[in-house]
Amino acid sequence: MGRRGRDGGDGSSARPAGVPASADPLASPEAIDALPLLERTRELGLFLVSRRSRISPAQVGLPTGARRRVTGLRREEVAVLAGLSPTWYTYLEQGRPIHPSAEVLDALARVLMLSEDERRYLHLLALGRPPLPSPSTQVGPREEPAVVALPRRLVLGLGIGAFPVYAANSRADVLAWNQATSDWFTDFGRLPAHQRNMVWWMFTRPEARARFVDWSGDAGDLVARLRTVYAARPDDVEMARLVTRVSAVSTDFRRLWNAHEVREQRMRPRHMVHPELGARTFDIVILRLVEKHDLAIVAHLPHDIAEAGTE
Repeated sequence: MGRRGRDGGDGSSARPAGVPASADPLASPEAIDALPLLERTRELGLFLVSRRSRISPAQVGLPTGARRRVTGLRREEVAVLAGLSPTWYTYLEQGRPIHPSAEVLDALARVLMLSEDERRYLHLLALGRPPLPSPSTQVGPREEPAVVALPRRLVLGLGIGAFPVYAANSRADVLAWNQATSDWFTDFGRLPAHQRNMVWWMFTRPEARARFVDWSGDAGDLVARLRTVYAARPDDVEMARLVTRVSAVSTDFRRLWNAHEVREQRMRPRHMVHPELGARTFDIVILRLVEKHDLAIVAHLPHDIAEAGTE
């Protein structure tokens, strides 16, 4: 396998940091088979660098010197705070084949002030599996009313038929959709099969920017969720090709991808606007099939039903 070039990190290349060479359709099967673990360790190093660069010394109780040239924490500072050898931590950032334990990863997550989504992403990159949930992520009493109201909202929302519902896989390929999806998003049936993808549509179609009240927020959320799935599926060549294709035509996507933000799918509001249908706030709910976890039903429930159901 040939040498791989170093990424400059400025997001200007057609293939951004984190996209394996297997995304190239000319790559050999042997190269594709050899990439997953190597790619994960490289992604792990890039992610750690990006996270420590956003933590100031003052946030962890360290003095800020006038001659400090590093943005964020130094490698040795992260290592000491996490109870690790500076040399060993340097190797981890460099993508060397070392094997941190779950306890070490959680110590790094604490020092780097990672969110629960980022902590899960860290474990996926380093160990290939998610960690046990932290106590702070357990469902509490405040969530109970929304959970109780969810079945009624699903019946009302899906039964009306005027709200978007579509089926998608982990790469955000849109596999089936109702008429409301065509109205609020686009008629995916009019697009070539290889363009029936929510990420492609979001970053390449002008109508996408017009449909979302906060396009930047929704686009960033979509990329952060794609990055989380990417870590869990390092051998998914089609996903790597998707990232390469969108990166080649969208500077916004390259910027967001190289920011290494990660997030998992949760119920959240989405604000949309249509020239004829007006403005509407939906709550996105994901329904996954037990037999095929890679497939999901994405339902947009009207937010006003949520408010009525919790009174």
